[in-house]
Amino acid sequence: MNIKVLVVDDSPFMRKIITETIASIDGLEVIGTARNGRDALKVIPLLQPDVITLDIEMPGLNGLETLEIIKKEHDVPVIMMSSFSGEDNTIAALDLGAMDFIEKPHDIRNQSDLFKNEVADKIMPLFEQKRTDLPTEKSALQKSELENKLPKKIKAIAIGASTGGPKALFSIIRSLPENLNFPIFIVQHMPKGFTTSFSKRLDKESTATVVEAEDGMAIKGGIVYVAPGGYHMLIENNCIKLNEADKIHGVRPAVDYMFETAAEAYGSELASFILTGMGQDGARGLAKIKETGGFTVAQNRETSIVYGMPGHAVQKGVIDKIASLNEISELINWMIRMRS
Repeated sequence: MNIKVLVVDDSPFMRKIITETIASIDGLEVIGTARNGRDALKVIPLLQPDVITLDIEMPGLNGLETLEIIKKEHDVPVIMMSSFSGEDNTIAALDLGAMDFIEKPHDIRNQSDLFKNEVADKIMPLFEQKRTDLPTEKSALQKSELENKLPKKIKAIAIGASTGGPKALFSIIRSLPENLNFPIFIVQHMPKGFTTSFSKRLDKESTATVVEAEDGMAIKGGIVYVAPGGYHMLIENNCIKLNEADKIHGVRPAVDYMFETAAEAYGSELASFILTGMGQDGARGLAKIKETGGFTVAQNRETSIVYGMPGHAVQKGVIDKIASLNEISELINWMIRMRS
């Protein structure tokens, strides 16, 4: 059975492009369109879509306002359609509960294949784990063993995420206590420009200082460093190093590069977390972290939007602990208190 999509956009041209693109993807079907937020809210109960693509910039009831109402009244995933100039609103939408976002092409005539792949990659994984009857993994550690397994001294935390990651990271970073005194490194798969808005919003709403990492930046305790879109982030000689080396797993920044260099820098005093996301990024780096004596945690299936990255790491046997998102926040805060 096809995944039913409702397309919401005030531009007739974009509605046509998005509709035609979705119709060309096996397994997806457009069951309706709406030209604004108010029309969308009227037809959602009638059409009962499986997923909604929602334009951010619309007259009247804009995308953010529409999203907020949808999240209150309906249990349906929403993918935002964003322009590059709308980074701040896109990040706000992710914070409100949008599953992900897709950048509108600057030149749709020459980017149609890229756009099609992006649409498929953002929508299809949201439903794959629902259709797959996979067993629920149990933690590799009992609670009584956890304290003995954790590093005796934490010098840094490394976190990797993709689809669904922004909302998870908002939850984690907002809950950090004021006494954070070691660095936290984050790689979130996100394009250039959007990581700037993401970092600023995290910084505004957290007691910790959150920055978008810059090449050559000295690493200091109490700072959260977010890898900038389009650059791999490495940790060398107590400094941030950025480069534009080839993508791995089709992404840049890649979690693996950050995890591997963090393992070399901090060894057995590193704790790492792989969160919700599509694909396999992070497992190779987690293997390196385990090899050097660090501690590895995967977000569980139940609280992951897409279980690809954490699930792959679990299958590879490189995870010490499987935990819910709330448990991850509690564990990180416990590590911070332990260090204080």
